[in-house]
Amino acid sequence: MSEGNWVEACGTDDVEPEDIIRFDHDGQSYAIYRSPDDEYFATSDICTHEHAHLSDGLVMDDVIECPKHNGRFNYKTGAPLGAPVCVNLRTFPVKVEGGKVFIAV
Repeated sequence: MSEGNWVEACGTDDVEPEDIIRFDHDGQSYAIYRSPDDEYFATSDICTHEHAHLSDGLVMDDVIECPKHNGRFNYKTGAPLGAPVCVNLRTFPVKVEGGKVFIAV
């Protein structure tokens, strides 16, 4: 995956471990995740099944569950984990510098 422009999404303390927040930039919504191991990940915030914000969903381990129809994705890889979702979730490179989380958009 090629890296785009790095954009500051949030502070490292803005996301609790095993949680998710929404980040809007340039007309797009992104979901920022913090794993139990304090790693950060980013995906599109919109479910590939129907238009729902994943940031309103539930995070369990490395899985995000969509609040609309309970579709589940691996947020580290974007892989769908069963019906009703069958299309990969777009993921974005993440880097952490100076207590800030940046994503390549």
